[in-house]
Amino acid sequence: MVDEWVDFRAVKAAVNLADVLRDYGVDWLRSHRPGEWQGRCPIHRGRRDDAFHVSLSKNVFQCFACQAHGNVLDFVAAMERCSLRESARRLAQRFAVGISRPGEILSTPVATPKANWLGKNERFNQPLSFTLLSVDHSHPYLKTRGIAPETAVRFGVGFYSGPGLMSGRLVIPIHDAHGQLVAYAGRSMDGAPPKYRLPAGFVKSQVLFNFHRAASLKPQTAIVVEGYFDCLKVYEAGFPSVVALMGTALFPATQTLLLERFRQVVLMLDGDDSGRRATARIATQLAGKCSVGLVAVPSGTQPDQLNAAEIAALLAAHLRPEETIA
Repeated sequence: MVDEWVDFRAVKAAVNLADVLRDYGVDWLRSHRPGEWQGRCPIHRGRRDDAFHVSLSKNVFQCFACQAHGNVLDFVAAMERCSLRESARRLAQRFAVGISRPGEILSTPVATPKANWLGKNERFNQPLSFTLLSVDHSHPYLKTRGIAPETAVRFGVGFYSGPGLMSGRLVIPIHDAHGQLVAYAGRSMDGAPPKYRLPAGFVKSQVLFNFHRAASLKPQTAIVVEGYFDCLKVYEAGFPSVVALMGTALFPATQTLLLERFRQVVLMLDGDDSGRRATARIATQLAGKCSVGLVAVPSGTQPDQLNAAEIAALLAAHLRPEETIA
């Protein structure tokens, strides 16, 4: 096998750290000062919410707790426990950066725009020109998560063994408000990082998972959860008007989606500190704009860990009978 030459400089020039963070599902960083972000470290997953610092202008990071630091190559090497050379190779493949040998012409790197978690200069997701084939909707992993085969088929969720970025992961199709397929999320099933993989360039701040289905129904109430599996479990419990933030933030675009379609928003976020803070923050955002209901998910649990009866009991006070599946 011929050893691939990777141009480290080309990779660092073509790939910015903001998009790499998004690729690993790091969506909890907050603005520290212009061009700089901080939050919980995704490498050692510590509890300090100010240990991990990112400079978008310099394209570097540093964690003051685990001492990890450097550029995009160092970040991927730390996340995936690999060498810098392997890190560069993976980034080159993931972000379509040309691979060549000295003396050869390097194909033009595909520049990826910087992520913008504040909503300024928002980009829009383009519909995919393909769909993944041979997705196994009956994979045993789904059963361990309490997802019925018919739900997996309806949502298109299943194990993907084909080639590409999502190979060997559980794929979850993501649609925009018009029902167009704009991305796949790939869930690791063996603990390999990242836990969730999203394609470079996907703008999460524009999308609510399952909004296109929920918006087509009669209910005037939207149940808002954090994750994909929370959404699937609430749907299975008989509440189809459920959407997922794919995190803990309600962005301006996704807030507009909710307010234009629903009169009431019921927040059913995780029962941990992060979920409680997000619930309070989003409730404040929506105050005076629509009716807001708050569901107290048991401490230390998530909606996807509850059974149908428990979910129904928590939502009973917020929904009318006609807003459930008979």
